[in-house]
Amino acid sequence: ATLTPDRIAATAVSIADAEGLDAVTMRRLAADLGVAPMAAYRYVSGKDELLELMVDHVYGEIPPPEEPHEGWRAGIRLLALRARDVLLRHPWAVRTATVILTPNQLAVVENALAALDRLDADAMMTVWRTVDAYTRGAVGQEIALGELMREQGWATPHEARDGLAPRMAWLLDTGRYPTYARYIREATRKDDLAGQFETGLDAVLDGIAARLGI
Repeated sequence: ATLTPDRIAATAVSIADAEGLDAVTMRRLAADLGVAPMAAYRYVSGKDELLELMVDHVYGEIPPPEEPHEGWRAGIRLLALRARDVLLRHPWAVRTATVILTPNQLAVVENALAALDRLDADAMMTVWRTVDAYTRGAVGQEIALGELMREQGWATPHEARDGLAPRMAWLLDTGRYPTYARYIREATRKDDLAGQFETGLDAVLDGIAARLGI
């Protein structure tokens, strides 16, 4: 197959998804592409430029809203939900920051700002950055939990709770954390990570709406 930047990015993303970002080297990339080690350098100058291509490829998976939504909130909410889905498929991307926005990253920002176009320029960017920060932070916590479960060999959240139970019991038995103990006893959606994300997202959007009067 012809070597192209998109094929290079897709192959590198596949390696990172399966084995982590550290596994992505120019030599490994060339091997998976079935080309000579120096061939990829005709398209990318090195690891930094390759990383930009990879990030751009991932953000290209976040589709824009299919049609205009009524009001700013629906469009922003949909983008955040879609970003969560994509970032969970590519855990390494949450921790990766590129100094320069790539074309597909900028397309996501453009779609967000278009939904907020009624606001002044400073406010619309602040709103999107706030939602983006919440999305990345919440997804990062989900990914960290998943990594811990894999490291410990826990197949389900129930197994994770059982595995953590001795430590949690020791901490809670000190009596220093009564409110957290109440959460442990009474919460009914501990395993509903998608539902927790949406509840938090709606709280962020409620706060934005109240603060800006929109």
